Amino acid sequence: MKLPALVEPLAQLSNDEITRYSRHLLIPDVGMDGQRRLKTSKVLVIGAGGLGSPALLYLAAAGIGTLGLIDFDVVDESNLQRQVIHRVATVGQLKVDSAAAAIRDLNPHVQVNCYNLRLEPETAVQLFSEYDLILDGTDNFATRYLVNDACVLAGKPYVWGSIYRFEGQASVFWEDAPGGVGLNYRDLYPEPPPPELAPSCSEGGVLGILCASIGAIMATEAVKLITGIGESLLGRLMVYDALEMSYRQMPLRRAPGRQPITALSDYQAFCGLLAPHGVQPSDIPSISARELHALRERRENLLLIDVREQTEWDIVRIPGAQHIPKGPNTAHVIETRFGKHANLVLHCKSGMRSKAVLLELQQRGFSNVRNLDGGVLAWVRDVEPTLPSY
Repeated sequence: MKLPALVEPLAQLSNDEITRYSRHLLIPDVGMDGQRRLKTSKVLVIGAGGLGSPALLYLAAAGIGTLGLIDFDVVDESNLQRQVIHRVATVGQLKVDSAAAAIRDLNPHVQVNCYNLRLEPETAVQLFSEYDLILDGTDNFATRYLVNDACVLAGKPYVWGSIYRFEGQASVFWEDAPGGVGLNYRDLYPEPPPPELAPSCSEGGVLGILCASIGAIMATEAVKLITGIGESLLGRLMVYDALEMSYRQMPLRRAPGRQPITALSDYQAFCGLLAPHGVQPSDIPSISARELHALRERRENLLLIDVREQTEWDIVRIPGAQHIPKGPNTAHVIETRFGKHANLVLHCKSGMRSKAVLLELQQRGFSNVRNLDGGVLAWVRDVEPTLPSY
């Protein structure tokens, strides 16, 4: 969809910048005016992870005048497989600091604003209002709905991308787009999928190079919106399959009956990430890795059940655990194999999937089942640090 340029060409280019951006200036559709629009623009990127990394590098190289960067995490060694803005030397640093240093090394003409925080409903709309365009590189539905709704309330367009294993998606959303053609993320996903059907990359994995493909699409859409060139992805969903090396486009239309967004809400609850209605935290008995280790040292009669996928089991496992991957019949399999009175401890990678299985077992009448807080990662951290982590 053709849209007018988002930003006016107010900034002037120095001689150094003219040399730096000369390959842009030679393109008739970009030229001096387009590059001045890029320098004038302010773009906020949410997440310096798999998608944010390539997008930030290319936006900085393209000459975006001001880049804002939100991330509350630190660089971990497992990030380096795909988050190309970070380096071995920055492992343990705040991601915003690591990314900002890389951007300044690439293009000192770019102003970088770092926000070492978790995006929250209380601050999102005000923060978004300070920028021309938002890029959403987050990896969970709760934050995506928050970004969408805050963009609607702030009247801002945003570029969205998503990745999982070998597939990526990208689109542009702008409720207030000129000509009454506006759409937002709720037109693509009116309701969030159940949490068990929406694993993150940290649980399901992702091909590192896929991030570059989708991140580059996102950066391209940002440049097009700012300069007003080409056909925007507004109204289209781009789906990329890396295994088939295929791109598909799907038209997007306003979801029937969609209600206007008038306020932000509790997105954790909306996406089903909190305990089910009526279930209190105290209803989910848990045990720490150190407590579990002490019980096993005393040779307590308990069964440790790992509900992760086979690929995770192959990476690392707690010695003596039995592997029953989480699925539609997991609770039934456990009941059939061990009975309702077995002394069980369930675990997964971090404790979320095993908690869901525990609730199913409680509904079946199990009364002696606990969840390992922090899952395998907690066991590796607190009990057997010589085991690999992921």
